[in-house]
Amino acid sequence: MSHHPLRQPVHYLFVLPAVLVALVLWASLENEDVGRAGQRILPWLLACLGAGLALLYNQVRTLCLLLLVALAFAVLHQDLGHYLRDGRVTALTPLRFHAISTWLPLLFTAHALWPERGRRQDLLLRATTSGVAVAAFILLAAQQPQGMHDLLSNRHFPWLPSDWNALAQLPAVLFLLATAALGWQAWRQPRPLHTAMLLALLCLWWMLPRIFLQPVLLPALSVAALLLMLAATLQESFHMAFGDELTGLPGRRAFNETLKRATGTYSIAMIDVDHFKKFNDTHGHDTGDDVLKLVASRLSRVGDGGRAFRYGGEEFAVVFLDRPASACVDAVEALRAGIEQSRMQLRDRSTRSRDDTLGQQQRGRGGGGAVVQVTVSIGLADSRVDPRPAGVVKAADQALYAAKEEGRNRVCAHGGQRVLAVRGSHAQTASR
Repeated sequence: MSHHPLRQPVHYLFVLPAVLVALVLWASLENEDVGRAGQRILPWLLACLGAGLALLYNQVRTLCLLLLVALAFAVLHQDLGHYLRDGRVTALTPLRFHAISTWLPLLFTAHALWPERGRRQDLLLRATTSGVAVAAFILLAAQQPQGMHDLLSNRHFPWLPSDWNALAQLPAVLFLLATAALGWQAWRQPRPLHTAMLLALLCLWWMLPRIFLQPVLLPALSVAALLLMLAATLQESFHMAFGDELTGLPGRRAFNETLKRATGTYSIAMIDVDHFKKFNDTHGHDTGDDVLKLVASRLSRVGDGGRAFRYGGEEFAVVFLDRPASACVDAVEALRAGIEQSRMQLRDRSTRSRDDTLGQQQRGRGGGGAVVQVTVSIGLADSRVDPRPAGVVKAADQALYAAKEEGRNRVCAHGGQRVLAVRGSHAQTASR
């Protein structure tokens, strides 16, 4: 098909709390305060809060990442506290620092790229894999601490520049590779959590080589990394509850919540895809889903302050706050006309590959199938017909039924106040 599915936008508001809290901690803490045991509370509090939320929504990946950052903070905080109290580090501090700098990008990337299964078995497998790897390292380091320290801290690639990063060569290369992997994931699959994981990793990379020079960076950037993932998880949880996964539009629950807060005069347009069931049965459910995405992409650009929602099935709704129906007709008619002018070229089923991977690569490249036209019928009503939101929705539905009865592909206002008739097109229309 020539139509590309609607790509869900990533909203970056989850970055703000992390930045603000990090700046406040940075400005309010003195270096000598960082070593106190009380400074451990906030990172662990955020980690526990995020872990509870992750368990509630079966986000095993987020749970593991939060605990990983919290554990790294705990070990570094202990060594940093000793350094601030005594003015020198312990004998094992260099080894622990280089070990954390090496294992943190490895484990962070492994869990970030590990597909989310959302089951207890997944948590057990992740914990076992990570635990065995780290336990083996600890046993080797206990036997040969100096040798392990040299392995992690020495230069192994003479051809690499030595001054491009303040970390040892091996951890720096691992952080670079981890950043590239998470950056690729965030670009290919734009989601708040993917972006948050990338930003959290960058925070940790920037923090590690500076904590003994600027100790306040340890709690500030650890908290920032935890907050980034916690806020992104909250945003995705909100989207799961109030958004529609297929189209990216707000869903039925968000529509109901919007109407609860509506005051004064407002308008509702109910939109239904014409002949959708027959089109779905003829061309398949995958193509039917693309039709819904096409309609949603047009509705998401509605003008005059309207907000579009996926109401259910092939039905959508647009809410215009503080506007009577007469002031919304032009915007609604522009939606109908824009959808009518859209064309979709179906891929010939005989040319579709049986291989799923190859079939996915062919998507979006068009094909030799029929060119189809999608149309919608729209009913419009405002709150003057009924003070109750349910009454306004019912009136808009009645206007929608009138548009269907009068030939579809048109806009009808409640009570026949204004009807915009549309000539039929010679193109093939989506048919129920």
